[in-house]
Amino acid sequence: MTTGPPAPWALLAELTHSCPLQCGYCSNPVELTRRSQELSTDTWVRVLREAADLGVVQTHLSGGEPLLRRDLDVLVAAASEAGVYTQLVTSGLGLDGSRLAALTDAGLRSVQLSVQHSDQRASDLIAGTRSFHAKERAAAAVRESGLPLGVNVVLHRRNLDALDGLIELAVNWGAERVELANTQFYGWGLLNRTALMPTRAQLATAAASVERWRERLAGTTEIVWVLPDYFEGVAKRCMGGWGSVSLTVAPDGTVLPCPAAASLPNLDPPNVRDHPLDWIWSRSETFNVYRGTDWMQEPCRTCLHRDEDLGGCRCQALALTGDATRADPACSLSPDHAALSTLAVSGPSTVTGPLIPRRPGGARPAAPVATPEAERSTAPITTV
Repeated sequence: MTTGPPAPWALLAELTHSCPLQCGYCSNPVELTRRSQELSTDTWVRVLREAADLGVVQTHLSGGEPLLRRDLDVLVAAASEAGVYTQLVTSGLGLDGSRLAALTDAGLRSVQLSVQHSDQRASDLIAGTRSFHAKERAAAAVRESGLPLGVNVVLHRRNLDALDGLIELAVNWGAERVELANTQFYGWGLLNRTALMPTRAQLATAAASVERWRERLAGTTEIVWVLPDYFEGVAKRCMGGWGSVSLTVAPDGTVLPCPAAASLPNLDPPNVRDHPLDWIWSRSETFNVYRGTDWMQEPCRTCLHRDEDLGGCRCQALALTGDATRADPACSLSPDHAALSTLAVSGPSTVTGPLIPRRPGGARPAAPVATPEAERSTAPITTV
């Protein structure tokens, strides 16, 4: 008797790609889904119920900006009634007390708020629109509602030097969890990699700051920090393992093992308009192609760590080598690892390169944001 893959526990529901922000580090695909192609309310309700039946216990309602969906409270209610924990992942724009009350009544359980910088002007520049004070008001609304608040900061060359201020801001805004997510170079982030890549000195300083804040806030505020793959020398499991713990449903109904997998050639991902989630998860070629270790080439095939990292990230392997089946170059044992040495910056952190803003057809570079000089360093980075 054969057994299928373990049930997923998490669903990333990308309700829309529309967003009031224009962040150049966004991991959404460069080819954004139009509003006219988005799933209907009824289809999303079905998907959320099927996710619960499949075993999903938590869904991140994300985008783009999920608040742009007028039916968001209906979708929250559908997930909640199916027994799925709901977290809103939002820019905060449009999240006032009345909107939050409606979502809470529908069953919303927590909010994760994105923040770009601790300085208002720098934050608005990175976001591409005036948004800092709206985020501040949204954090206050969440705090007053009693819902748990998490603050998510995507870190890169343009804001790493403000790490202390960002953590202090999150604490002052009432965050119970601060997620310091160093940029993953997919989608718009990959397009803007040169302008976003941090220096080794910035990362070393930031790692030391994180350790100090963890000691200071122990028992009160959780701080999550993950060093960028490019600098660590160790490959990470893709989303906990390809088709292992989570799945992503894009705005048009495309279902993927990770948000960036749409970039992989010849993947032909399934769509919830054509198949139920349980078939997609268990039987589709897309979810089985990189499961386990049978697909691996050398050196992964005989590596002692293959069951730990499962070959690393397929999207990163494609971006850096042109071949999604190769060992993730982030791994120091990969024959392509040396390619990262040309990307891991060791010079000053002043930003001079162009940044293409995230927007449909966006091709005009934004004005550079100057950051303080960092000392030149080639010292190894210590993870914390």
